Amino acid sequence: MTKYTTYLGSAALALLMATTAVAQDTTADTVVATVGGVDITLGEMIITRAQLPQQYQSLPPDVLFTGVLDQLIQQQLLASAVEDVPERVEMSLKNERRSLLAGETINDLTIAATTDEAIQAAYEARYANAEAETEYNASHLLVETEEEAIAAKERIDGGEDFAEVAKEVSTGPSGPNGGNLGWFGAGQMVTEFEGAVMEMEVGDVVGPVETQFGFHVILLNETRVKEAPELEQVRAQLQGEVQEAAIQEKLAELTAETEITRPEEGAFDPEVLMNLDLLER
Repeated sequence: MTKYTTYLGSAALALLMATTAVAQDTTADTVVATVGGVDITLGEMIITRAQLPQQYQSLPPDVLFTGVLDQLIQQQLLASAVEDVPERVEMSLKNERRSLLAGETINDLTIAATTDEAIQAAYEARYANAEAETEYNASHLLVETEEEAIAAKERIDGGEDFAEVAKEVSTGPSGPNGGNLGWFGAGQMVTEFEGAVMEMEVGDVVGPVETQFGFHVILLNETRVKEAPELEQVRAQLQGEVQEAAIQEKLAELTAETEITRPEEGAFDPEVLMNLDLLER
């Protein structure tokens, strides 16, 4: 909110208008103030308040009412001082109108698409027939050379505790906690490491396994079958996907039925977007 405000006069006007509004049927079209013959409505104030930065949203209503009204009055005073509206302003208004109207269409589409039935269908399509996924809990130690990896494995095969050896020799970030990597599934580890783990039985120690990071010795601690999540756990994700699908479907429909012309390739130098001087001409 602008600080250039005559607070006493604005507060008196705000109190007067608020009192008047209570005594009549208030709508978004209710005129709250008039500046040089231009009306400022309650709806315009509500929209302005909603667009304020978050730090202002928690201010008391009386403070917000006064501040928003002051802002709109001052903006109207300054706007009225413009005699020749620059073309760039008209262009900005066109862009803003286009954006707002597109937002209305998106809002209508997403509300219509986001039904319990649609979410349930998306859930079943994703998870009902999905194959069970195995997850792995493994530990590893990472060293620079194959010789070091062989030596470490020999110590473990000889009875030394894997975690203790990992703490001593591993150069990986998991070394200090004994090399434990926690749970992971397919696609979360580099190919060579993942391939080795998937062929192991629980309790196996294998290595050296070479990857881009160095040489690994791996212990498979445990495996489990990953269960499908409950619907509520993925509702927000599925809702977003259903909404996006509805938007893309509508865009495809509108594109197919609307004549659209685009510039020929090379007709414009992309750098022209940086030329702000064009807006001054």
